[in-house]
Parts: sequence; C-alpha cells; structure tokens
Amino acid sequence: MATIKAHEADRALARPDPAWRLFLFYGPDAGLVSERATALARASVDDVQDAFQLVRMSGDDIAGDPLKLVDEANTIGLFGGRRAIRVSVTSKPLLAAVEPLLATPSRDAVVIVEAGDLQRSNPLRTACEKARTALAVPCYGDAARDLGTIVDEMVRASGKSIDRTTRDSLVGLLGGDRQTSRQEIDKLILYAGQDTAVTLAHVESVVGDTAQREQASVIDAVFAGRFAALDLAFGKLAGEGLDMGVLLGAVLRHALALMKARFALDAGRSARDAVAAMRLPYPRLAPAEAALGAWNATKLKDAVAVLGAAMIAVRRDGEMGKPVAMRALWTLARMAGSGRG
Repeated sequence: MATIKAHEADRALARPDPAWRLFLFYGPDAGLVSERATALARASVDDVQDAFQLVRMSGDDIAGDPLKLVDEANTIGLFGGRRAIRVSVTSKPLLAAVEPLLATPSRDAVVIVEAGDLQRSNPLRTACEKARTALAVPCYGDAARDLGTIVDEMVRASGKSIDRTTRDSLVGLLGGDRQTSRQEIDKLILYAGQDTAVTLAHVESVVGDTAQREQASVIDAVFAGRFAALDLAFGKLAGEGLDMGVLLGAVLRHALALMKARFALDAGRSARDAVAAMRLPYPRLAPAEAALGAWNATKLKDAVAVLGAAMIAVRRDGEMGKPVAMRALWTLARMAGSGRG
C-alpha cells in the first residue's frame, strides 16, 4: 500500500520506490497535476521527444477500450531503453484499464495517469492507494510557503531579486492553481523588464487590482459576519464608483460556490477538499472554510434569494444602488452570526 499526504508528494517523487510502476496524479489543481506528471515523464525516459520512449494516450480512448493501455504497457520497445506511458485526463472510468496493471505491472514501462479531483471513495483512487505497485499522488492548491518558494525560484532564474514584503504581497494575490500562478509570475517578471528587482509597484500594476481586492474583502467580511471590515471595504468601493450590481454579482457568485462546497461537505468530503475546489487565492481559503462552518445549505439558499432580490432592485433604480446593496450585505452579515451551520 502506497498512500501519501499532499505535502509528502514532492519528496516521494524525488526518489520513487522502484516497485511503483503506475502513478496516479489527481486533485483540484489541474496545473499541479500536469506539472508533476510532466516532471515524472521527463525523469522516466531519456528523450521525451521520442514517441517510442514517451507514449501519450487519450484517457477517453482508453476508457472506451481498456485493453489498449494493457497492450501498450506490455509492448517491448524496439530499441530497448526506458519507456513511459502518459494517460490524459478523462471524466470516464479508467479502473478496468488500470486494474490489470496493478496486479501485474509492466516491467518495461512506467504508466502515468492524470485525473481530476477524485473523492476518497473513487474506485480508481482507492485501487491505486491499496496497490503496492502504484502511487496515488494528491495535487492540491499551493500553500503560501510553496508559492513563496516558486516565486523565489522563478525570480532568481530570471536574474532578478524580490524582497520578502513584495513576495508576501504577491503570494497573497496568487490563486490555488500551480499553472496559473506560474503564468502570473512570468507576466510579472516580463513587466519588470530591465529592472533588477521585482517591486511592490510592479506587483500592484500587474497582478490583480485594488477593486478586486476590496471586493474580496467585502465578500469575506459578509460571510464571516464582520461588520466593521464590511463597512470599511464597502466604503472604499462606493467611493471609487463601483457599480453596485457588479458587487452584488460577485457576492452572489461566492454564495453559489459556497453552496456547492457545502453540498460536497454534506456528501462526505472534507472541508479542505470542498474549499480547494473553489480555486480561491491562498489567503481566502481559511475564511471560506470558516464560512462553511457558519452557513448550512438552507442559509446559503436564503442568502442567494436576498442577493437576487437586491440585484433586481438595483437594476430597477440605480440611484438606490448603494443603500439597497448595503442593506442586503448587512442582512447576510447578520445571518452569518445567527448560529453555526
């Protein structure tokens, strides 16, 4: 049995057990799934550009004909050497294709399977976790420490520097998807141009914007029932002339995302897994997880109704936008403090 925690993944992959012949990468962070699968494929063959060494197979095709994967895994390379088979993500079941390889692993090829966010009871995940010949690798959104390391590595590789305050501010704006985070850092480095250091001014100009941050502050304050923080953030947005319909829409989208996460929680998933699927920036994960404890499905349904009515009222009379939005947000903040979910 080879079961590891998310924080143990990189260490396990750095020195994989030779007995592991099939690797399952799964989780809500599609970018991290792809990045780890790519790294393992590169480490498993001599030349990733050689189609005989690295064989790419469609998950959809294999699901339709499970024997394709078994046949390929048992094919002996014409020129010898190391081989790897990389199976793309599919929403279709792959257990029938994988089970024979768990029982009788390929001696010639390492099989790399990419998957989405598999629940703990998923048959494919369960089978790989129980097998001695496989490793199931969870891929969750980056923690702040991990993102900080990525920032340092990428900035250093570009020949620039970044101070701790700027790095921490940047990490707070990055999301939970590894690939998206790297793209944002690349964009930031490019924007810095010939400057030898990445500064806070660069970050504020390129990654996110003030209005988005204040909207996030409003949303988190609403669902936490923090009236002072809500008033402060709302006042800044109102002073900047933000359309109240836009603000209410952002709060509504978060309420719907929380409702989906709540349904997942009620179905047996952990709060961490449910929140990870929301793909929020790291600093907002803890507030969202706390909100799940304060909001049950019924309360969230009521919140959606309140926001929907407020949006209709704002559309009908734009001049009343601010008081209507403020009343709706205060109503939700009171609901947040009206008892645990």
